[in-house]
Amino acid sequence: MDSPYIRIEDTSAIIPLCNEVTTLGRGAGVDVHLDDPSVSLLHAEIVRRGPYYYVADLGLSRNGTRVNGRPIARRVLTDGDVITFGAARCRVEGLPHEELAAETELRRGAAPELTRRELDVLISLCRPALSDEAFVTPATAKEIAGDLVVTEAAVKQHLLRLYIKFRVPEGTNRRTRLANEVIALGLVRPLAEHGSGQVQHAHGIAKQPLLHGVERPAEGRQPGQQVRDR
Repeated sequence: MDSPYIRIEDTSAIIPLCNEVTTLGRGAGVDVHLDDPSVSLLHAEIVRRGPYYYVADLGLSRNGTRVNGRPIARRVLTDGDVITFGAARCRVEGLPHEELAAETELRRGAAPELTRRELDVLISLCRPALSDEAFVTPATAKEIAGDLVVTEAAVKQHLLRLYIKFRVPEGTNRRTRLANEVIALGLVRPLAEHGSGQVQHAHGIAKQPLLHGVERPAEGRQPGQQVRDR
């Protein structure tokens, strides 16, 4: 087949990509039908812009979209990339060849300014999604509160401000959409040691996962002092 196409691994079905937008999901009206319960009715799109194609997760499924095992919000595709929608694995082939950086992504704009505490919340939020486990959801407000040793109410207030800063509209799976945006912007990413559970932010400061009931010492204070939300 001369034109770009997507191959569904379970069925070996080959579907040509549309000229502009190819929709993918479990619904009857999509261009590429994926018969898997982990896939939402309208899960993602593959969009053509000139000679380039990118995949965009629509944020409507808790299971998200991954390219070559990495969770994404939007990412430019290269020939042979493996895209996982929920648990459904596909491969795109026949794309034009061009030298692109391995982590090339289409981003929605510059990242907003964040306080140290907001960054802590984002790191804790995204840690499950950046683990080696497949199909995990971002941390809940309760889990973030336990990680940072603050109240759940304080975490929810931070999340509300972060939704506004990252322009994440109200609706279902809002935490998942925020995590996708943060990962797509490169604000948090896993450390090179896979399986370590560590996550670092864009400035390269590693965050170690906490054991239950163990406090993380804040900057400028002695261990044992209580952490208070700012």
